Amino acid sequence: MFALNAVLQDPFERWRERKLARYPRRAEDLVVEVRDPRNLSDSEAGEIQRVCGAANMAVYASPLANVADKDIARRLGARLGLARLQANPLADEDGISSLEVAPEKSGRGYIPYSNRRLLWHTDGYYNAPEQRIRAFILHCVRPAAAGGENRVLDPEIAYILLRDADPRYVAALSAPDAMTIPANEEDPAAQRGAQAGPVFSFEGGTLHMRYTARTRSIEWRPDEVTQAAVRRLREILDSDSPYVFRLKLQGGQGLVCNNVLHDRSEFSDAPGAGRLVYRARYADRIGPA
Repeated sequence: MFALNAVLQDPFERWRERKLARYPRRAEDLVVEVRDPRNLSDSEAGEIQRVCGAANMAVYASPLANVADKDIARRLGARLGLARLQANPLADEDGISSLEVAPEKSGRGYIPYSNRRLLWHTDGYYNAPEQRIRAFILHCVRPAAAGGENRVLDPEIAYILLRDADPRYVAALSAPDAMTIPANEEDPAAQRGAQAGPVFSFEGGTLHMRYTARTRSIEWRPDEVTQAAVRRLREILDSDSPYVFRLKLQGGQGLVCNNVLHDRSEFSDAPGAGRLVYRARYADRIGPA
């Protein structure tokens, strides 16, 4: 009877059951201790890939607090199959961004370079499809003195929770014009046209999510189902769901993920020791274990 049920069961339901059965129960279950993220052992790399396979993210913890070496992110990414670094106009010359309070950037409206809160989003939600961000690494050199916590949610879990609520929600958010990001014509260094696209899309059998919780100038499809889906997604993200994990990366720790949903609380720095996080974005996904 069990075998017959397995054959008759919907493919989505089989995938859903497997996903939820092996999903981590606590943020602590994401953590993998490593000696040096620049030179992962086979077992360390395999464990990071295993955790990512279950949750699309992992947190590595190393003793390299206060070590300002961008090779940490670069070499770790290469070890996990991340080869195509996706730079952006505000990244450093090597394509990796140094996220710290920078008035010359925050004054132009770029919140990651300020101590203000960052709303829920996936990285590169404003990019064209050929510039899709599939993975990123956040490596913490120094944490903030207070605040600066992240909340994170696997897009596959968001998809499941929305489909459980109403299958029409994921259908609406998969429309090619579900969400339109306005053009950026104010900053000559980062000009781009308006970008319309889906929230959920599939590529080679994997789910990709494109989302921002910002409301200024964002254009959602005006139909009733899309509007209801957006409201429900916001409710999930701001709930006490056991699938939403809270993290505060410490020095030497990092988040490696397949572009999960995340936010960041506001923070304050200690004098002379500001929060510094390296961010490396990739066109690749993390390789399998």
